[in-house]
Amino acid sequence: MSVAVDDDFQVRAGRHRHELLVHCYRLLGSVHEAEDLVQETMVRAWRAWGGYDERRASVRTWLYKIATNACLSALRGRTHRALPSGLGTAPNDDPYAQLVPSLDVPWLEPFPDNRFADPLSHVERQGSLRLALVAAMQLLPPRQRAVLILRDVLEFSAAEVAELLDTSVSAVNSALQRARVGLAGAAEHEVAEPDDSTARDAIDRYIKAFEAADVPALVALLTGDVVMEMPPVPLWYRGRDDYARFMHRVYELRGTDWRMLPITANAQPAAVAYCRHADGVYRTHSLQVFTVTPAGIAHNVVFADPRVFAVFELPPVLSGP
Repeated sequence: MSVAVDDDFQVRAGRHRHELLVHCYRLLGSVHEAEDLVQETMVRAWRAWGGYDERRASVRTWLYKIATNACLSALRGRTHRALPSGLGTAPNDDPYAQLVPSLDVPWLEPFPDNRFADPLSHVERQGSLRLALVAAMQLLPPRQRAVLILRDVLEFSAAEVAELLDTSVSAVNSALQRARVGLAGAAEHEVAEPDDSTARDAIDRYIKAFEAADVPALVALLTGDVVMEMPPVPLWYRGRDDYARFMHRVYELRGTDWRMLPITANAQPAAVAYCRHADGVYRTHSLQVFTVTPAGIAHNVVFADPRVFAVFELPPVLSGP
């Protein structure tokens, strides 16, 4: 391939890399895997660039076809990624239960908004990257999942999706109907959201209460049926009382000297918690992703997996006082 042709490919295909990453993440539930599949997509596209016919499809549509089918191949025969509350187990009511990681479960990963150069698109801001929605979509069969994302999130036509998946329009419409039924009522993404300033204020107050080890102030910010879960630990808790009891345990075991930094993940408010150790150094403890509603904080997914910290490029220690 000549330098000019290679440059043409890099310009025309490279501009779609970010949205392809988001697309693959929605399908796979893993940033690590999404990055690998986007790289594979670009390699496949580069090798086929000489035969690309822009009269048949735009570069964007052509890349989506390659990426979607690469993801579907990767998903063949695999277990879906999950959060603890999606494993079919009842909420735990023992704040002193052993927190044993389940490393054989393929856990859903959060998406690091700030790691990528392109700002989030309009559809992403509308909530299509919301962690609960991505988790719910993981429960769908991969092909239904792909049709739902291509039609309802990316707004490709039924004919375009049929071409992307090498199937018929009727098969696409049938898969979409089944996917919508399977998704209906399955996730908290349907709850109303407060405006940005209200959500920021709630998280700012949560951070202040967390750093002050003020459990009553934390609980006052929660909804009555709040959920806390902590992948890779398979336990999860529901309700203010159990949330409060668990937080008392955290401060008993880890001490009351903490720092939190606000960030975003999956276009949702999030925060990184650093715990002070015996040597006086604040070290990474968890990445917490919040669902905020007009009634308060309804969900906190607490990620404690070092692989998640690496994806978000979090500093392992917090400098300064």
